[in-house]
Amino acid sequence: MASSKPEMKPPARKVAAAKSLPSKAKAPTKAPVKALTPTKKTAALAKPAPAATRSVAAPARKPTAVAKKAAAPAKKAAPAKKQPSAAPAKSAAKPGLLSGDNPQIAKADGDAPVQAYIAAIPDDWRRSLCARLDALVEANVPQVTKAVRWNSPFYGIAGQGWFLGYHVFAKFIKVSFFKGASLTPPPEGGSGEDARWINVHEGGLNEAQMVAWIRQAAALPGWGKN
Repeated sequence: MASSKPEMKPPARKVAAAKSLPSKAKAPTKAPVKALTPTKKTAALAKPAPAATRSVAAPARKPTAVAKKAAAPAKKAAPAKKQPSAAPAKSAAKPGLLSGDNPQIAKADGDAPVQAYIAAIPDDWRRSLCARLDALVEANVPQVTKAVRWNSPFYGIAGQGWFLGYHVFAKFIKVSFFKGASLTPPPEGGSGEDARWINVHEGGLNEAQMVAWIRQAAALPGWGKN
């Protein structure tokens, strides 16, 4: 038979003391901090600065031979050697003048020695007259050949001989036709078998008569060989 034990109650004082004990203290809570809205200035200050980027230099490459050559300082060019200046061409000596101002021209064939003869005549009516005679022969005998013989211009036809020549004197120009005796009319100078001549003074050239003699003489067999 189960014995019923009476429920034990704490003493009233103890209970009271227990009731009066405060409940377990809770940790005081902190008041919430009001979040501040950052201004542009504060945001800029608060924004962490970006880490400074370091430029890492690429390792230097070993310069090639071409780069070395390009980097090498240019050598100072040696001053060009001064070329000796060409000596001025010596002008041809002016032909001397013989008696009566007749130019002394060496024996030669062609137009050049004839022109040298004319150019060497003193610059007066005699030079002009000889230049005119030369032009008349060229105009009327297109196939004429020229030369200087015995310090006198000669005119002829190739393979046919010479037909005319002239010579400078102080007062006149002596114009000779080597087959003049066969001309019509024959020139007044000379009495030989073949040659005739005329002395032309200043202002005394009869061009029409001279042209007629030149054409006749060029049509005849000439003198000598050319």
